[in-house]
Amino acid sequence: MKKLLPLFIALFFIVFLAYPLGSLLAGAFVIKGEFSLRYFYLVFDNPFYSRCFANSTLIAVWSTLLALAISLPLAWLFNRCEFPAKTLLNSLLLLPLILPPFVGAIGLRQFFTRYGTLNLLLEKSGLVDLANPPDWLASGGFYGIIVLQALHLYPILFLSVQAAMANLDPALREAAANLGARGWRIFRTVTLPLALPGIFSGTTIVFIAAFTDLGVPLMFGFQSTVPSQIFNMVVQPDNPMGYALVVLTLLLVSLLFLLGKKLGSGNYAMTMRSGSQALTAKLGKLPALMATAAVLLLIAISVIPHIGVVLQSVSARWFMTALPTEWSGQFYREVFNLDATTLSVKNSLFYSICSMSLDLVLGLAIAYLLTREKFRGKALLDTVSMLPLALPGLVLAFAYYVTFSRHGSWLAFLDPRENPVFLLVIAYAMHRLPYIVRAAYAGFQQVSVSLEEASTNLGARPLRTFCKISLPLIAANLVAGSILTFSFAMLDVSNSLILAQEDRSYPITKAIYSLMGRITPTAPNVACALGVLALLLLALSLYLASKLMGQKMGQLFKS
Repeated sequence: MKKLLPLFIALFFIVFLAYPLGSLLAGAFVIKGEFSLRYFYLVFDNPFYSRCFANSTLIAVWSTLLALAISLPLAWLFNRCEFPAKTLLNSLLLLPLILPPFVGAIGLRQFFTRYGTLNLLLEKSGLVDLANPPDWLASGGFYGIIVLQALHLYPILFLSVQAAMANLDPALREAAANLGARGWRIFRTVTLPLALPGIFSGTTIVFIAAFTDLGVPLMFGFQSTVPSQIFNMVVQPDNPMGYALVVLTLLLVSLLFLLGKKLGSGNYAMTMRSGSQALTAKLGKLPALMATAAVLLLIAISVIPHIGVVLQSVSARWFMTALPTEWSGQFYREVFNLDATTLSVKNSLFYSICSMSLDLVLGLAIAYLLTREKFRGKALLDTVSMLPLALPGLVLAFAYYVTFSRHGSWLAFLDPRENPVFLLVIAYAMHRLPYIVRAAYAGFQQVSVSLEEASTNLGARPLRTFCKISLPLIAANLVAGSILTFSFAMLDVSNSLILAQEDRSYPITKAIYSLMGRITPTAPNVACALGVLALLLLALSLYLASKLMGQKMGQLFKS
């Protein structure tokens, strides 16, 4: 059994990772059996595609810069100062991270369109003329996409920068102060250079996430981005331009990932780390209140889009008024009464449970091999099992669609045009597999091998030892990892939008997107109600996972 396990895992990665990516590269680089770059020339020769790349790049750059402008002072404040409710606010700052921007885009549109809440409030103050109100989401929602991405992703950068600053030796700042440096100069010449690894690491993740995001541009109806065009081309598996766009995205992401890793591991080493915690300054009464108020204001701004979703989900009448004038819970009832929404909930539950089960089996097997066995290719297995974290869902979903839609009837169960269920389960499982692997890996590291050896010495067979000794001891880790894989699969965007092409197979996110495109008056309200239920599920899942794993939660995201 132990000999067959690595073969089964290798087969899984070959069929559902190497083969689709290989087919994707072949479709982009091979024309009539010969290597060619013609499709890439055509992409850059086309003004529209060039504009799409420019827009996606600008969205990613400005989102990253805005997230950095928020995160740097925030990380400094939480590392160097004491103020009221600091611990609570530190937790609340992570709230935007668990609120998917795909859903938040609905609320942002409600607040900031020409006749949205903001302009109506300003009109009452005499600051805006509704005959010609400003469009805060000008350029087809371009600025709205940037703001929404920055508000969603800044916690990633904040955590990275905060960790980097916390690891700095305070003696270095004290030495700079003794030499006459003060405030801003110490930050610019000591703190900032030594925190660069964390900054580079965080900005790379934010840039890639903003560049490859599909859901937000689609919800704004902004078609001039690379992800939007890839989504439009997915139903044209023989269109080589789609291959070229996806491969260019993959190459860009890979280069940025390697660049971020190199810059993040540069020569920024300190002679030593302080053995004591860095001293923090206790702010005066007024500065402390101002700091607390500023952080609360940032949190409030971050959740405004999702507040809009909640309000619209219970608004029976909201027309030309700042807030709803009539309230109703009927849209939540419709979620469970409409065939489209009930089917999407059932589909998402089925897909997520199946993908979670697959991840549990594969992740447990991979973690066991990595921690308990010695074999050739161990380092390769560790790398490949974490690779999906670096692969945008957009890329792999497109690769799955174009690869498995080519085959004949004997592989119809893999054809997403006929029945996408199998591929959706695989796609969800592939992208969340690293969470289970790291959760189980952390658990096995905490379990002493001597306990398993003692069981074996008493005559227990390996399988019985595993079931009676190892498995119970890592159960909390497995449950936490399984909860995460399940909840994130429930709200998956890229795989759901690309692979589910028929109404009968729509998961929750595709149903929300479909409802927002309908012309019926209540469709957006039902979509918001469905989105709120999904958000509550994700929040509850993350809470349960964090309770089970505690401080070990961060190990799930380490490569």
